[in-house]
Amino acid sequence: MVKKENIILRNFFRLMRSGAFGDKSSIEPMSPFKWRRLYDMVEAQKVVHIFARGVRNHQHNEGLNPPDDVISKAKEYIENHPQPTTNNVMQALPDASMSNSMLNHRFQKIVYKERHSIDTSVESLGLLQIIVFNVDSMLNRGMSLDGIIRLGQYLRSPSGARLDDVKIDRWLVKLHLVRMAELQGNILVEVFGFDPQEVPFVHKADREAYNITVRAVSYLAKDTAEEWHFRQGRSGFVQNNSRIMRRNLRRSMRYFVYAPIETTSNFLSGLGHSLSEIEE
Repeated sequence: MVKKENIILRNFFRLMRSGAFGDKSSIEPMSPFKWRRLYDMVEAQKVVHIFARGVRNHQHNEGLNPPDDVISKAKEYIENHPQPTTNNVMQALPDASMSNSMLNHRFQKIVYKERHSIDTSVESLGLLQIIVFNVDSMLNRGMSLDGIIRLGQYLRSPSGARLDDVKIDRWLVKLHLVRMAELQGNILVEVFGFDPQEVPFVHKADREAYNITVRAVSYLAKDTAEEWHFRQGRSGFVQNNSRIMRRNLRRSMRYFVYAPIETTSNFLSGLGHSLSEIEE
């Protein structure tokens, strides 16, 4: 898994692997500017708690030299965003849903039937919900590294040892999410050092997974800024936010090959939602 990457990305991924999975890779010393750039990536991806654990794990590493203001920012963020006290990675995970109405109906039906099945696999259902949550995040807000890490932690938890691989594969086929799930699994392999055998729903390697992750963590613009597609101007004509439109279109095109039905439905749903909110 040797990649050509700059020192900021190398340290970022090493701290993520350490904070999330206990990896022991050493940290390289950086300038205060580069540490601040790294922390911007950490906060944008909402993985400050994982960053803090990584820093704590490397506190005796000679290469760990973040400036005091970075540590202060991390402490302040953690104080204002406390994590749940439970170790359950499903804790505080919002209810997952899909943009395509037909596929969402199938998803909800799978959840209902599995919960009432005589041979129910709660663990497998939990994994499916994390995958669907990550798909929603990737299409609407960009990749959630926090969500990918939750997926990896779930796979390495006791729940991960009790998965029904046959059911998971069947569900992913029904929901047309085979490739999207494989992308998430390949990120765990390419970025977080997972063995492919640890990710039962990955049947084919995807080297693009690494590049997609690098683009996601390197892009620091806030998705919440100017979050509108259309609005009515003073003249009464409808205006569109071309920057947001281009960004969302690029995101849709990036994931279209992985989930064409869900990606198209998500993009059209976003446009419809924006049009419905135009002030009369």
